[in-house]
Amino acid sequence: MIGSGSNVGGASHSAPMSEINTTPLVDVMLVLLVIFIITAPLLTHAVKIDLPQTSSQPVPEKPEVISVSIDASGKMYWNDTPLVQGELKLKLKEIAQKKPQPELNIRADKETRYQVLAEVMADAQNSGVSKLGFVSESK
Repeated sequence: MIGSGSNVGGASHSAPMSEINTTPLVDVMLVLLVIFIITAPLLTHAVKIDLPQTSSQPVPEKPEVISVSIDASGKMYWNDTPLVQGELKLKLKEIAQKKPQPELNIRADKETRYQVLAEVMADAQNSGVSKLGFVSESK
């Protein structure tokens, strides 16, 4: 019977080969290895360019920093000068119009009520102040 796998008169040619022929794979890999070994030093070659020199250095502009301090009783200070009730909103609108906009740092006593702090943050946001930070002390 042909194709039944019996060995009649020699090797059976109809049975599928169960092994993978790895010789072509090894040949391709060796060729790729040789190509990469030859081309890798060429990729690291640097081109020498004589670049022009500049004489001026850019001056980084540091924005003004404004400190709003709130003590335990809720009294507010603008750069260590006391604020009158309602004056904070006017000053916040004033600094929101400046270019570049100053940074507003809020320093609050740890005994300050959160409601006072939240009102200051809301006033700053409503005025258009986008740079807002908190100052704390490390131990």
